[in-house]
Amino acid sequence: MSALEDDRALLDRTSTAEKVADILRVRIIEGGFAPGTQLGERLIENALGVSRNTLREAFRLLTHEGLLVHQLNRGVFVRVPSVEDVADIYAVRRLVECAAVRRLGSDDDLGVELDRIAETLHAAERAEREEDWLDLGTANIRFHQEIVALSGSPRVDALMRRVLAELRLVFHVMADPQRFHEPYLSRNREIFDLIKSRDHRGAARELERYLDDAERELTEAYTAKRARTP
Repeated sequence: MSALEDDRALLDRTSTAEKVADILRVRIIEGGFAPGTQLGERLIENALGVSRNTLREAFRLLTHEGLLVHQLNRGVFVRVPSVEDVADIYAVRRLVECAAVRRLGSDDDLGVELDRIAETLHAAERAEREEDWLDLGTANIRFHQEIVALSGSPRVDALMRRVLAELRLVFHVMADPQRFHEPYLSRNREIFDLIKSRDHRGAARELERYLDDAERELTEAYTAKRARTP
């Protein structure tokens, strides 16, 4: 038992590291850290009041998730996704999001969940009125997180949080965020209305078309960027 007791401090530190990782992941989802940004250890340590070991453990967790990269003798940076990442992310989204919607039952009581999704759509509409395209992108991401949460699976929900954090990094490739994000707001509303009316198969079909179109736009943006790079 003494060996296990000695590990207690490690467990406490790991728990704190997971919380720090959660904070940094949310900042990535909200667009606070662009791809290629170096994360200064001392700045984050002071801001969050955590130790260097705890922060480095949080970095390790996010590196494992594909959100950060460690460059030898340089530090930790937000990962720059590739066009191959776009294809993989959207493959996962189709498998998870569309299945979550299809599996909804006609007798499922979704009152509270639908209210939460409606609030997220209102936040997206407010961001559109204020022409805050970063916030609109964040609200769109949260909409899809909440769609997946309808499955009632904490494991699927955790998986989707990681995937959507990567998605935010991919979004940075779009030179005109308004042109990219704004059209999808009305499509999110359409998907929501289909779910609300219990047409789950129709919602899944619309969601799949939505994902196909978004993947195509992002892939074209990456291809264009690659063509401009010497």
